[in-house]
Amino acid sequence: MPSLKFNFILLSIGLLVTGCQMKPHSPTLDVLGSYFPAWIFCILLGLAMTLVARQLLIGFKLRPHLPPAPVLYVCLLIVFTLAVWLAFFKN
Repeated sequence: MPSLKFNFILLSIGLLVTGCQMKPHSPTLDVLGSYFPAWIFCILLGLAMTLVARQLLIGFKLRPHLPPAPVLYVCLLIVFTLAVWLAFFKN
C-alpha cells in the first residue's frame, strides 16, 4: 500500500502538469507592429471605467454613503478589468 507521502507527491505532480496545456494563441495585441500583452489594455480600460464610475458616484451624490474610497475603487478596478478581459479575450 503506497504511503501518504507518495500519494501527496503524485497528486502534486498531477496538479502541476495540468497547467501545461497548449493554448491556441497568446493574448497579445499588435500595436504599430509591436506586440503588447492584452492584460495591459484590460487594466487601462478598467482604470478608465473606474474613473468614469467615480465621477458618476460623485455626480449622483452617492459617495458619502459608500465604503472607504481605497477599498471601493480598488474593487471597481478589479471588477472592470476582469469584465473587459472576459468580454474580449475569453476562449
